Amino acid sequence: MRLKTKLSIGIGFLFIAILISGILGIYSIHQLKKDARLILEDNYETLVYSNNMLSLMDRVPFDSAVLREFNDNLVKQEANITEQGEAAATAAVRNIFEQLKHDPDNDSLQSIIRRKIYQINTANQQAIFRKNTLAESNARRFSNFTMIIFGFLALIAFTLAVNFPGIISEPVKALADGIKAIVNKDYSKRIRISQHDEFGELAQAFNSMAEKLDEYEHSNLAKIKFEKSRIDTIINQMNDGIIGLDENRNLLFLNKVAEKLLGLREVEIMGQYAPDIAVNNDLMRSLLKTDSPAKELKIFADQKESYFHLDILNVTNNEKVIGQVIVLRNITPFHELNEAKTNFIATISHELKTPIASIKMSAQLLTDTRVGAVNREQEELVKSITDDANRLLKITSELLNISQVETGHIQLKIEPVSPDIIIDNATNTVSALAQQKNIALRIHNNTHAYKIMTDPEKTAWVLTNFLTNAVKYSPEDGEIELTTTIRNNSVEFSVADHGRGIEEKYLSRIFDRYFKVPGTPEKVGTGLGLSISREFIEAQGGNIWVDSTLGEGSTFGFTLPLFTAE
Repeated sequence: MRLKTKLSIGIGFLFIAILISGILGIYSIHQLKKDARLILEDNYETLVYSNNMLSLMDRVPFDSAVLREFNDNLVKQEANITEQGEAAATAAVRNIFEQLKHDPDNDSLQSIIRRKIYQINTANQQAIFRKNTLAESNARRFSNFTMIIFGFLALIAFTLAVNFPGIISEPVKALADGIKAIVNKDYSKRIRISQHDEFGELAQAFNSMAEKLDEYEHSNLAKIKFEKSRIDTIINQMNDGIIGLDENRNLLFLNKVAEKLLGLREVEIMGQYAPDIAVNNDLMRSLLKTDSPAKELKIFADQKESYFHLDILNVTNNEKVIGQVIVLRNITPFHELNEAKTNFIATISHELKTPIASIKMSAQLLTDTRVGAVNREQEELVKSITDDANRLLKITSELLNISQVETGHIQLKIEPVSPDIIIDNATNTVSALAQQKNIALRIHNNTHAYKIMTDPEKTAWVLTNFLTNAVKYSPEDGEIELTTTIRNNSVEFSVADHGRGIEEKYLSRIFDRYFKVPGTPEKVGTGLGLSISREFIEAQGGNIWVDSTLGEGSTFGFTLPLFTAE
């Protein structure tokens, strides 16, 4: 017998058993519902009307409102006459009620009408008891009949439940054991099932498969495919997007991440020429632009803008390029952390400016003789507080500037400005600091007749930063030279000192954020000033540079475009 036939018989019997049980249950419930409905509709409602009328008989005075309500209940009772003798009693109530309308205070009529209403109640109460007894009898009969049918069906179902699972479970267990052996690469495993059904056919198919696998396992092709499958699995488990191309730029593979980013499926584009795919795919077109200097891409992925670092690796064999692997490394978490860091710095810096300014103001007030005299030691302490407050204020300003730079919200007010204004603002700011070390500031301004397109405030800030650093790193009684010249339709500002200088290996990193030349005292600065200076100058279309020799001094400079009147 076929397995399908066995299952059909078993499931068919269960279906019939459920159907019979359902029909019996529905029929029983319907009969009980019918009996209950008869009691409710035929008798209980009459009791309600009768009791209402009896209650109204006790109302004093027996006025028109009571008569109207009594009549309403009587009308309802007249429409619900179901028991023997109930019609005559109801008619008598109607007759007496009509007399009461004309003589409502007649006690004799009220006594008679009460007896007739009680007669209606008695008839309906006896009917309720009789019908309830009949309903209980029907319920017992249906219950006994249902229990007999259910017991018979349960006995047959129990027999099937005990014997039928073995027909399924034993072959399944044998097949499961065989599959486990195959998983463990025991291709010698065979299944012996004597049943002449689908399980028997499945066992034969399994044995044939195991035999073929045994032959396949010992072939070189199987080993090669196994290694390829393992590599494919590793690539697909990686969190980076990976695309493989052969020497002719035909697509070899895509992992799952790359499929998601490109919006393409590997099976649909396998073996196609990559530039042909790029015609209708913007991301693929960007990846194939080998002349593009960008190494970081912004891609909409996972319902948000994500950032990926692009690496293109050449695959070589005997110094010959045989393909390329394009790797898109997801660096979105690092961008999010950097953004959080920037927001944190901006918030903290902004909140610190007010208390620092308050400290500075308080220190200035302490030096005012109108507040009170201070001794020499106190004066030195106040000076130390003022210096530290100025230093903290400078640091918070730099942090606010760098947060503005990092968020890309540099606010520039570009206008034609004379270089003289920039020079005057910067030199006035650092003159007091230079005088403290007796440093001479030499100005060679060769651009009096020209103007530059710039934001004067930010450019003066950059030049002030250059001059301040020059003063800090110059020896006492030294000299600093500030020079402006015209170069290639630009004005070049340069600040040269004769201080300690910078080693050549550090010059390429001097404008990096937070970078400080090793050996620099911690109190000198935050390492942000030169980085902010570069961002300000480049945002205005200029260039910034440094030239230094260890032991001889340093020259920092920047260029800004000339203003040309049209």
